[in-house]
Parts: sequence; structure tokens; C-alpha cells
Amino acid sequence: MDFSEIKRMEELFYSNTFTRLPIALKRGDGMYLYDFDGNRYLDMFAGIAVNCLGHSHPAVLKALVEQSRKLLHVSNWFYTLPQLELAKLLVEITGMEKAFLTNSGSEAVEAAIKLARARTGRKEIIAMENAFHGRTLGALSLTWEKKYREPFKPLVPAMRFARYDDIDSLEDKINKNTAAVILEPVLGEAGVIIPGKDYLKAVRDLTLDRGVLLIVDEVQTGFGRTGELFAFQKSGIKPDILCLAKGLGSGFPVGAMLSSGIDFKPGEHGGTFIGNPLACEVAKAVVETIIRDELHINARKVGSYLKKELGDKGFEVRGEGLMIGVETEDGKRKVLELIERSVLTIHSSNTLRVLPPLIIEKKHADEFLQKL
Repeated sequence: MDFSEIKRMEELFYSNTFTRLPIALKRGDGMYLYDFDGNRYLDMFAGIAVNCLGHSHPAVLKALVEQSRKLLHVSNWFYTLPQLELAKLLVEITGMEKAFLTNSGSEAVEAAIKLARARTGRKEIIAMENAFHGRTLGALSLTWEKKYREPFKPLVPAMRFARYDDIDSLEDKINKNTAAVILEPVLGEAGVIIPGKDYLKAVRDLTLDRGVLLIVDEVQTGFGRTGELFAFQKSGIKPDILCLAKGLGSGFPVGAMLSSGIDFKPGEHGGTFIGNPLACEVAKAVVETIIRDELHINARKVGSYLKKELGDKGFEVRGEGLMIGVETEDGKRKVLELIERSVLTIHSSNTLRVLPPLIIEKKHADEFLQKL
């Protein structure tokens, strides 16, 4: 199919929601994606940190095929074993106590908002300046960027913002009405902003001292992206609520909200498709593969190599694991230039965001460096 025909189909039939890059993708294999003309592209952003196992990974395909022959969906009126096995696995690797499954990261944040308000009896939640937590109404109310928020006001009330990586700013904002503080260990959508190494620990100490819940949003940083299974583990803390998605399904839509010390009561939350057997089998296969193949360690090693090489070449670079930001004069232009060189990336303003699949090898890193 011709690209112009595909573009015309969107103009005619699809909601005018996305500003797309000028490429139509047909299939993927490992670290590479292919367009309708058969051109091959090195994938260096993995569907925004989603395709952690790359494309057409055998473990994902096997789980999809085998479970699709058994059960796709039966609703949460019944017990299903894949749901409970995934919940058990997530609890074990995070150190949390309970898992509630969702279809997306935004839904995980929505669940976190409801749980925090229900269990504390308080309504206010403090997020961080430059944070991104999603586009549903509650998650959007905790998202900083005005262009996302303004058309939909009034948003959910009692949401406030403190400065990121500034413990004094947060301490000034907490009051008797504060139910929870929510933060990302790394600000992804803002351009890979990394706080000081003691910041998460300071926030955890402050919230414990003030009797406020801590929600850690690891939708983008989770499942090995930063060089550990979860970024919060680097700080030696344990949140009250943990939000996960993206890499959990390596392309299949699934998320989770985990909690410790608090839980929903029957009937307080739910969803038709959440925790369906197909999503859970795929997610189990993804997590087990990450752990078995030590892909979080690979992220640490290849990420360190990329950052060193980029720094040596004169780029201003920052990042954790395979969550890397590279400063450019014009982020959008750089992304388009790289498409011409058969490399796919994304940008936040003038920061080129490098978020490749965790299966990346040194040869792929070298290919990216050479083309950049």
C-alpha cells in the first residue's frame, strides 16, 4: 500500500489526534521495523519504552498463540489463574503486597488516585512540576504541561504541584488535606530529567513523617529500563503505591497498580477487560524473560556504553540505563534526519529521547552512534 494512500485514510476516517512521523510501519523483527516499501529502520525508542523485548519476540508470540487457544476474556466474575499468577509474580519482584491489573498506565494512575483518597479520607494529591502521568481526567490533573491540561478544565480538584528534586518545595506543599505525593523516579516526557541520588529517599522519609502516602509512577521506568528492575529499588525505598505499564506487556496493552499496607474494598474499583487471561499470560512471559535473560543488566551495560560514547563525541547526554536524553539544537529536526538515516527516535522539545528495546546489543548501539 502506498504511503500517501495510508495518510489519506487517516485524514478521512481517524480522529485528528496524533501528529505522526512521516512513516507507515508494516512489521517488526527484533531491533528493527519495516515500512510498506520494505525499508528497514533501527528502533531506538521501542514504542515509547514499551517494546522492551523488541518485535516478534518468541516468548511473546508463544504466549499469545497458546493462551488465545484457551481463553481470551471471561470477566472478573470468575477466577482465572493467569491473573493470579501475574499478580503473584509482580508482588514478588517489587516487594509490594497486592496487585490490581489495568489496561494502561493512565488507568494505573487513576486506580492509585482512588485508592489514596479512599484509604486516607483526604483528597489532595501533590504531583511534580514537569510531570506526566497520563491523559485521562484524573491522571491529566496530575500532569504539568499546560497544552495537555488547558482544553479540559476544570480538572479534578485538589491536585497541586511541587518543584521536582526540591524537598523543601514539597515540604511546604504538604498539609492536613494531603492524601498522597506522586512522582516519577525519572521525568521521562519532560526530557529524561534525573533527580539527585538522595531525592527519592528524602521524599519517602518526608511522607512517612507526615503520614502521607507515596505513589511512585514507574510506568516508563519500570521493568529494567533504568538498569534495575525498578528505579525505586536504587534508592532503597518502598512506596505505598506503585504504578506500572509500558514494558510490562512489551507491546500488549496491560498495566498494574501495586499497593502495600492498603487495598481496595470490594466494589470500590473494577473494569471489564482488566486482568484478562491473554494480557496476563503475555505479561508473565515478558517479565520472566527480562529476569531470565537479565535484560535489566543489559540495559545498564549498553546504556553506559551509549552515554560514554555520546559524551566522547561531544553530545550533552544524561540518563539511567536505556532511558537516555541527548540535547540537540532542534529535537524534531534531528528525529526527521535520523528517519532519513533509517533510525527511529522521538524527542521532547530539543531533547532526543533514546529508549531502545532492552534486547539491544553493542552492534546496534554502534549503528545508532554512527548514524547520529
